[in-house]
Amino acid sequence: MIHRIQTIDAHTAGEPLRLIVGGFPTPVGSTMLEKREWVLQHCDPLRRALMHEPRGHADMYGAVLTEPCDETAHAGVLFMHNEGYSTMCGHGVIAICTIALERGLIGLAGDSTSLVLESPAGLVYARVTRRFLAGDSVGDDEDSMMTPQVEGVAFDNVPSFVFHARLPIVVGDRTIPVDVAYGGAFYAVVDSEAVGVPLRREAMPRLRRLGWDIARAVEAAIPVQHPTEPGLHGVYGTVFTGMAERSDADLRNVTVFADRQVDRSPCGTGTAAVMAVLDAMGLLADDQVFRHESIVGTLFRGRIKRRAAVGDYQAVVPEIEGSAWITGEHLFLVDDEDPLREGFLL
Repeated sequence: MIHRIQTIDAHTAGEPLRLIVGGFPTPVGSTMLEKREWVLQHCDPLRRALMHEPRGHADMYGAVLTEPCDETAHAGVLFMHNEGYSTMCGHGVIAICTIALERGLIGLAGDSTSLVLESPAGLVYARVTRRFLAGDSVGDDEDSMMTPQVEGVAFDNVPSFVFHARLPIVVGDRTIPVDVAYGGAFYAVVDSEAVGVPLRREAMPRLRRLGWDIARAVEAAIPVQHPTEPGLHGVYGTVFTGMAERSDADLRNVTVFADRQVDRSPCGTGTAAVMAVLDAMGLLADDQVFRHESIVGTLFRGRIKRRAAVGDYQAVVPEIEGSAWITGEHLFLVDDEDPLREGFLL
């Protein structure tokens, strides 16, 4: 049997997003966390086929739209990567909003620019900046002759907070302080100078190894569990922060997540976690624009929109803003007789 899977690919500030738009089973569950678990149990071979070589690569990222469980959302979304499934993804939200509106997957009434996605981590409220171009039709009526072009997406992230500040972790011959923070997933936030590795492309192999080692060391040191959501636990990745190289950026970062995967963008949920840390340190004022630089020199902009409480933790609700571009439309074939049908990673 040959499975035919349709995708639309994009990148957000350099980080890929492969959105599955056809050929994927309909996820089952009464919550997005249940749907995530169902996909893990029933569809993981397709995830591996699309994320791994030869169709993808070790740093590929993907998503699939579902029916939402919350009736106030336009769509539900499940995120996937080289190792499994994320609970939330900022660059993914930006790319999905761009793809969905430019390709007519989600319609907005009238002049509305607001879109609500339901992730396993909760509802995400997005606002798009768009303009309409005369050209390709996206429907049969006269109004559809204007094609929307999304110029930017800003979204309110889930409440983000510092879970454990300045946790001492031994890395090689160094003991480094780690801030464990939640921004839609749990991250170990580390000063790159503390580990003695620059945030440069030539240091990627070392950063991959250190990012994995630090995340596992944090999990060995303390239980990392969301205070109100039992399904949200464990350390997803490590955010290395350092001095910016761009004159218009505040900090530079490299985020290593999943199975040593490196985010090319500034990382949306990682940016939210860093903002929670900066706020806890008194270094980020309400409504102050925070410009976060990626390893490839692209930017996300963030600001604290409001404050919240998550269990006993004081949290901030960050707004994250960035842009995405569609790079291709694909029909992938997965043949059950292919010995490498589920792909591989080197």
